[in-house]
This record gives sequence, C-alpha cells and structure tokens, in this order.
Amino acid sequence: MSRNHTYGFLIDASRCIDCRACLVACSVENDVPMEHTRIWMKGTGVMGKFPDLQRYTAPYHCMHCLDPSCVSACTVGALQQNEDGIVTYDDKRCIGCRYCMYACPFEIPNFEWDQRLALIVKCDLCVNRLAEGGQPACAATCPTQAILFGKREEMLALAHARIEDAPHRYVNHVYGEFENGGTSTFYISPVSFEQMGMPITDETRSPAHFNRLVTHGTPAVAATVAVAMSGAYLAIKRQSADNAAAEQASDGRPDDHE
Repeated sequence: MSRNHTYGFLIDASRCIDCRACLVACSVENDVPMEHTRIWMKGTGVMGKFPDLQRYTAPYHCMHCLDPSCVSACTVGALQQNEDGIVTYDDKRCIGCRYCMYACPFEIPNFEWDQRLALIVKCDLCVNRLAEGGQPACAATCPTQAILFGKREEMLALAHARIEDAPHRYVNHVYGEFENGGTSTFYISPVSFEQMGMPITDETRSPAHFNRLVTHGTPAVAATVAVAMSGAYLAIKRQSADNAAAEQASDGRPDDHE
C-alpha cells in the first residue's frame, strides 16, 4: 500500500486506571451516547496471587492497519484509507452489509443493532481535530498518558524502548507491530494480550489482497452471470415460441389419410 502512515498510537496498559475519560471524550467529540462511542474497554488482565493482585485494562479502538482488511472488503467505498494511512468511514455510503465486520481480525467495526436503519460505527482517528492541529480526543483527555499519540514510527520506537528499559514490567511483545501485516496502533502490557481480551492471530500478513480480488471481481462476475442468464432465458423463450408455432402449424395441416 502506498500510504505514509503518518500517525500512530501507543497504548500502555500499565498506565490505564480504567477511568474511562477517553470514552467520555469520544462521546462528546462525536456527539453520540456512551454506548455508541468509537472506543471501549477490553477485558481485564490480572497479575499476582491473592490477595496481592494487580488489575489491568486498556482502551480499544480501530487499529488503522497498514493494509486494512475492512477497506478491501467494503464494496461501496464507505471505508477508505487516506494518504496519512487513516481508515475513514462515510456513513452516507454505508449500506450496512457488515462485510467489514467479517473481514476485520480485530473485531473493530460495530453495528448499531438498536437502530432502525442500522449502520457501522468506527474510530476515524478524529481526522477533523487533526486537520486543526489537535490530537484525537481520547489521547488529549487521558489523565495518565496511557494513550499517547504522535508519529507512527516514534510511537513504535517508544513502545520498544519502554519494554527494554523495564523488561520486568512488560511482556516482550508490541501488539500491532506485525499483527494483520502491521497497524498504526500499538499496545504494551504487563500481562499477556490474550488475558487482556485482544484477538490473537498468527497471521502477520493482511488478507486484504485476497479480499480485493473477491470484492473488486464481484461486479464483473455478477455482470457475466447476468449476461449468461439473460442469454439462456432468451434462448429458452425463443425455443418455446418455435415449438408453439410448430404445434399450431401441425394442428391446422390436412390429414393425409382423408
């Protein structure tokens, strides 16, 4: 993909206090109720032995993949990737087919099941705030800097630096660096990402290429099938007309034995 992938997140589960200020900020920024925010909390990871237990959570939103599966699966262009690598969403184009939900290995796009004309909701990295020189609302609001936002390469380097500086504090893995071919949202955590409820996949290559072969080929295949079916229909109709004409002619022909 020929994108710059300018921006990135670093989310540090060791700093998250589960205050949910990020959810409130997202609700206000997008003018949506709390149950429809573009960010939510993942599962809880626990470390230690009772009664000395430590509890960890982390906010979760769109990973903004380098080669996003959701974009390749969308047949109407409602999901796009801009030149900065941000995966944007246009609800005016969305038809609610949910192909993006099936395609996303991170289970990010949410469907508004309670709405009459239900569509998808998804984080767009607060592109309007970025255009004005600001930060995404979640990062700007986080009181403990559990959510950091900046240049993608800087966020990735910082993630590795924190693990190297405090190997006793984090598992030795930057989630999002290689998953699904790489993303622009990175996580570091004191407990395993499986415990945190993060989708675990061995795939290090995005299936977006294969998705594009299917979705981009669908109109051509559909057109070919339509033409073939139309041709078959016309042939059958013509044959039926010829048979009817032959029968009519036979009924009106004089009997040779008379």
